[in-house]
Amino acid sequence: MCNKSFSESSNLQLHKRRLHSNRRPYGCPYCGKLFKTNTELKRHVRIHTGAKPYSCRHCSQRFTQLSQLKTLPLKSHNEGTWLTCNICQKKFCVNGDLKKHLLPHGAIKSYVCSQCPKYFYAVHEMKRHQLVHSDYKQFCCGLCGKDFKLKCYVVRHYKKCSAKV
Repeated sequence: MCNKSFSESSNLQLHKRRLHSNRRPYGCPYCGKLFKTNTELKRHVRIHTGAKPYSCRHCSQRFTQLSQLKTLPLKSHNEGTWLTCNICQKKFCVNGDLKKHLLPHGAIKSYVCSQCPKYFYAVHEMKRHQLVHSDYKQFCCGLCGKDFKLKCYVVRHYKKCSAKV
């Protein structure tokens, strides 16, 4: 009984550190981006190395992410299992993608930015937007070291920066 309590407490501490802390002790050796967990860092590093550790048992395709492998049977090997939007008939192979797609079809933008009058369908959209109001820059160009608030900004910059080299 005591061990179970310790285990639950330990799991709670781990959960708090991973999800609710802003501490990011794991840095990418290629681009400098910081991560909360070593697992997130390993997943990210595959972008730079091109490693594809997940392979399909039905064909020769390989993937960098397990989630990509899981959607392949729906996309390529099993056409009949698509999820369809009942409003516009767009097809999805992942239930989460369908749910995200359904938001603008009738949902109310109920999340409001505390810094400006913008409204959002989902809390994660609002949180991503709120980065424009902060000075926190978590993305770094691996070529010149310039910092950026949003991933899309560093990706666009990196393309220009690498063209100069």
